[in-house]
Amino acid sequence: MNDKMAVMDWQRGDAPVAVVMISLNEGHNMEAVLRNLAGWAQEVFLVDSFSQDETVEIALRHGVQVVQRRFLGFGDQWNFALSELRITAPWTMKLDPDERLSDEVKRNLVQVMERDDAMGVSVVRRLWFMGRPLAVRQELVRVWRTGHCRFTDVAVNEHPVVAGAISQVHGEIEHHDSPDMDHWLEKQNRYTTAEAIIAYQKSALADHPRLLGTPLQRRMWLKQRFWGLPFRYALFFLYNWLWLGAWRTGWVGYAWARLRGDVMRLIEYKRREIELTGCLPTRRVYGAGQPDARVRQYE
Repeated sequence: MNDKMAVMDWQRGDAPVAVVMISLNEGHNMEAVLRNLAGWAQEVFLVDSFSQDETVEIALRHGVQVVQRRFLGFGDQWNFALSELRITAPWTMKLDPDERLSDEVKRNLVQVMERDDAMGVSVVRRLWFMGRPLAVRQELVRVWRTGHCRFTDVAVNEHPVVAGAISQVHGEIEHHDSPDMDHWLEKQNRYTTAEAIIAYQKSALADHPRLLGTPLQRRMWLKQRFWGLPFRYALFFLYNWLWLGAWRTGWVGYAWARLRGDVMRLIEYKRREIELTGCLPTRRVYGAGQPDARVRQYE
């Protein structure tokens, strides 16, 4: 680390919140997300899982407080972040590097935090795909009083558990899922493998499955029963295409809805492969590495 980078300070804003992110090779997102937060958030922290790209360099250049830790699972990594980071702001916010806060949601979050009448805050996240906004929105708890949250200890699809009243704010978080299809497919490959292992091992879901519970619990109830449904992939496509409104974005929405079904199909195929072979997938390293000094090298 050079001297200039070592003395950089975060461009603090008036929002009494510490934004926390976790990362692995998010260099393509870091500049944009940190510009989005600069002059708004009081603090920004990053828990990095040993990225090979410029993720850490960019974060340090912006004055972000960075630590590194081996990734064992999303719930585990978030619980580490909440228990070990030296957060001083009265509020904490979970943000992914591929998300951007609108000016409206920034203003409304500050108003809720200053009112001081809730333990947590939920926001609406709108999905973007192939550079287009989809008519697909999710309400998520993303802000809480510092020290009053824990995450479900699951490998994927973790969510925060906050005891107390939750306020909802107007405005949107933009979720720019991937810069291109190549990146998106690589990410879905890792995600479907993790989900297949969870299904095979019958591990705990993100929340208790309940038909009459919270929106997340209803999703877990449907997820638990999805694999036994006839015509499940056709029904899932229609759910994403018609019910969630992806059709409003034309061909991009159609492609997204079809690909969501492909993701579920890969989870099922990978789970069945594990059942047939009795072996969990082997963790592999793709792409070129460093030259081996024991052998002759050619240009």
